[in-house]
Amino acid sequence: MVIPLVLVVLPLGLLFLLSGLIVNAIQAILLVSVRPLSKSLYRRINRFLVELLWLQLIWLLDWWAVVKVQLHADQETYQLMGKEHALIISNHRSDIDWLIGWILAQRSGCLGSTLAIMKKSSKFLPVIGWSMWFSEYLFLERSWAKDEKTLKWGLRRLKDFPRSFWLALFVEGTRFTPAKLLAAQEYAASQGLPAPRNVLIPRTKGFVSAVGIMRDFVPAIYDTTVIIPKDSPAPTMLRILKGQSSVVHVHIKRHAMSDMPKFDEDVSKWCKDIFVAKDALLDKHIATGTFDEEIRPIGRPVKSLLVVLSWSCLLLYGAYRFLQWTQLLSTWKGIILLAAGLALVTGVMHVFIMFSQSERSSSARAARNRVKKD
Repeated sequence: MVIPLVLVVLPLGLLFLLSGLIVNAIQAILLVSVRPLSKSLYRRINRFLVELLWLQLIWLLDWWAVVKVQLHADQETYQLMGKEHALIISNHRSDIDWLIGWILAQRSGCLGSTLAIMKKSSKFLPVIGWSMWFSEYLFLERSWAKDEKTLKWGLRRLKDFPRSFWLALFVEGTRFTPAKLLAAQEYAASQGLPAPRNVLIPRTKGFVSAVGIMRDFVPAIYDTTVIIPKDSPAPTMLRILKGQSSVVHVHIKRHAMSDMPKFDEDVSKWCKDIFVAKDALLDKHIATGTFDEEIRPIGRPVKSLLVVLSWSCLLLYGAYRFLQWTQLLSTWKGIILLAAGLALVTGVMHVFIMFSQSERSSSARAARNRVKKD
């Protein structure tokens, strides 16, 4: 039975937004007080802080909706996950690919030092976007003329990162949709390239820059392939909030950075070849329902559950004392203010849901233009 969404959005929204604002406030204080003195110390403290926030979203998948993530990887890759810096390249299939990455990062012990290259508008999202900005995520405008300098500067500053980090780069540049696949197939036909079936044609300029800058201090590239099995509904933020489960299969293959080609043109070709191979890998999964590599256990740690329970107790006590002190519920004015606050929370959560779905509606023409830009 589906739980009425409003009964979920209000308490979870209040929990996430209030705890997030507390985390954001502490991050802001640390940015101006600690970071100028010690960037390394700031990053270590921030790693702990963002986990207190991001673990709430992992709880949503692990304990509320019970989204089942099945990891396929060879032994070497599995053993090194979380123990080294890594550049992650992945296809982009669903609304919550980034959350799936967070789950794997949390299991590998590097959730707080997980980074990504995101569209610029993401950093303006209340709480979550702000926490990403404080955590040194890279935000781009999807225009190489504007983004080249920003990207290279952001990558270089990671050289002295104190803990193992993952930097995620969705080289397709946008989420997979039928309209975008059609545009990619038309472009491939016009350029004499292999026609994609399950992926989009990668936009390689950012990847080439990343490899060129990071090859000296990042030892590995994790080639990640994500797919939702045919018999499982696609996971979305809306389904997750309703407590509806899904299944996601993830295949990860490690490539040593030292084995990468030296010239930019060859690096670009390597990336395109990886996506041709990824396309074939997805074909095989669609036919068989699984990947060849062994399934690796990732478990379901209770840490996210403990974090949510702790925040809930703290905020419930704080809310009780606040209402007791202000006597907000004793007047109509106070009740109206409280109702307006709850409506605001509902509105912000609606923005989060819509933002996670924002790329699904791209027209074929817009998708075609995006492909041609690269």
